[in-house]
Amino acid sequence: MFNDLYKDSQDIKSYVTPLNLSQSAMVKMAKSVTFSTSTSASNLSSHPSFTSLASFNSLPASPLNQHFSQSMMEEALESADSIIKKWDPNSQSYRKIISLFRHSRKQAKEFIGCVRDLRRAMHFLVSQDSKSDKLVLAQNLMQIGMSTLEKEFFQILSSNRDHLDPDSASGQSTISSNSEFEVYMDYDEDDDDELKKAGESISQVEKASALVMSDLKIIAETMISCGYGKECIKSYKLIRKSIVDEGLHLLGIEKVKTSHFQKMDWGVLEHMIKNWIKAAKIGVTTLFRGEKLLCDHVFSASVTIGQSCFNQIAKEAGLNLFMLPELVANKEKKQHHHERIFKMMDLYAAISDLWPDIEMVFSFDSLASVKTLVLSTLKKLKDSIHMCLKEFDTMIHKDSSKELSPEGGVHKLTRTTMNFISSLSEYNRVLSEILTEHPLKTNTRLLESYFTAPILEDEHVNNHACSVHLAWLILVFLCKLDTKAESYNDVSLSYIFLVNNMQFVADTVRSSHLKNLLGDDWLTKHEAKLKSYAEKYEKTAWANVLVSLPAKTSAKLSPEEATTCFKRFHAAFAGAYLKQSSCVIVDTKLRDELKVSIVKKLVPEYREFYEKYLPMLRQDRNIEMLVSFKPDNLENYLSDLFHGTPMLTGSSHSATASLFSPSCFSIRCVKH
Repeated sequence: MFNDLYKDSQDIKSYVTPLNLSQSAMVKMAKSVTFSTSTSASNLSSHPSFTSLASFNSLPASPLNQHFSQSMMEEALESADSIIKKWDPNSQSYRKIISLFRHSRKQAKEFIGCVRDLRRAMHFLVSQDSKSDKLVLAQNLMQIGMSTLEKEFFQILSSNRDHLDPDSASGQSTISSNSEFEVYMDYDEDDDDELKKAGESISQVEKASALVMSDLKIIAETMISCGYGKECIKSYKLIRKSIVDEGLHLLGIEKVKTSHFQKMDWGVLEHMIKNWIKAAKIGVTTLFRGEKLLCDHVFSASVTIGQSCFNQIAKEAGLNLFMLPELVANKEKKQHHHERIFKMMDLYAAISDLWPDIEMVFSFDSLASVKTLVLSTLKKLKDSIHMCLKEFDTMIHKDSSKELSPEGGVHKLTRTTMNFISSLSEYNRVLSEILTEHPLKTNTRLLESYFTAPILEDEHVNNHACSVHLAWLILVFLCKLDTKAESYNDVSLSYIFLVNNMQFVADTVRSSHLKNLLGDDWLTKHEAKLKSYAEKYEKTAWANVLVSLPAKTSAKLSPEEATTCFKRFHAAFAGAYLKQSSCVIVDTKLRDELKVSIVKKLVPEYREFYEKYLPMLRQDRNIEMLVSFKPDNLENYLSDLFHGTPMLTGSSHSATASLFSPSCFSIRCVKH
């Protein structure tokens, strides 16, 4: 069964054909097979089967200075001839068994020990008689043993994908790299206690994964120490690379042609970016990280081999993973649309958060191209984000829309601008990093003195650059707001416009992260500005009504003068009310506060005048035509202000209709 599977892989097949080495080559190979804890680079590089790798670490067993006698050598050869040939992949007995390591872990341990002893025997033979026929026998046995282990290695990799997934590999990162074989290879059908003792805190799935990883590790160590590392890692790379590529495919990471990407609609790209951010986190922290841990574990006997192996597995996949952010950054470098800034900041934040893991996973020099791509992408995203901010600033400056709300309500530009700036504030960490490198060229000393941005206790980020820039954008907008207010023909309506829009600005800051960035000082000063707009509105809108009444210090009026004052007050109030009743104050609290303020200034003055001079005119048969309304009616009229229409429902509806009817203006009718 295994032979059929194995023969299907032509790439592997070419490596398992026994080498036809001359006797001198055998001697050279035997000399390269040492028993110390490390092997020199020169010995390894001279091996015909492993010339591409510079060095390796052998198994810790069998130190060089250990006594090895002639009888021990012969015993090792005799044992190897029996055990290794038994598991010869070309023998009939082996073909009946799926896997040595599956068949019996005890016999697998025996096989590994036999290969170790054979290696020691070969070293002894070289030192005693390099032309011995026994050396030829030893070399043939070694080739059979390596062919067996290579097939076992391939079989374990192929049939244990579930136990070697990235999550499982990551879960083994804390297991000691020196003791797995000694613990797990002792396990067989009759010896379950050892495994239970070694894995008390490990789940059943992790135990299985640990066994598989242990098997791969001991096979790799044995093959590398015997000079067959190249054959070993070819199988490993073939299978594990396909798993990584498949993992990226399942995460939705596909290669995209640049020409096709440039034609994509932004709506499609937004969806791709959203999916990529989720996929990238899994890809880096689970897929690549788990693969690196597995590779480091299996090839712990040789750092060089482990690095080379992981490089060939992960390099292409890593570059493919970070292709999308690079394409987005390049696209936006040519086309700056300020509304796209948020997806670019999402990309930047996601990659920045992953950077420590990226550095750890792609730490080898051979994988520097992946880190270079990531850093280049971050730089391009930074530049694009900054250009979007500049474009937004320019857009506010150049806005020339003439459309204004006739009732002085909140302008469309106010809503879009403040919503945009509020959303920017949620990315203060990203913006702080970018704006620190791109400070405002405008003299911001006066701007900085205008507010005190607090240092947030829960953030270890210097928000000053971000605070200054957002304050600047709001200032630019408020200047544009002043310009738009001047477009109103009526000054009082201009102030209503400023009141409404300043209130919207203040509310947006107060209810968003902007409050933390701009601080209480900023809010206090802008609320004071809002109050001053409201006061100026009262003066410009209602001053003529107040001055129509006589001053308290003036001499007592005659009936004729009192009649004139009543007429003058009625005309002034009717005119002001007609104009102001069409205005709107959007904020309910502000609307009520402004009405109360007007009532407090107007009604007491009128009540005093009304109560003082009305008795003087009671003999006049036209009194009801001269005195339009009582003080209480005045409050009712004012209560209907700032809803945006002069015709209102409520207690004073009939009064309002009567006040503004044509007959009312002609005969000065009185409304009780």
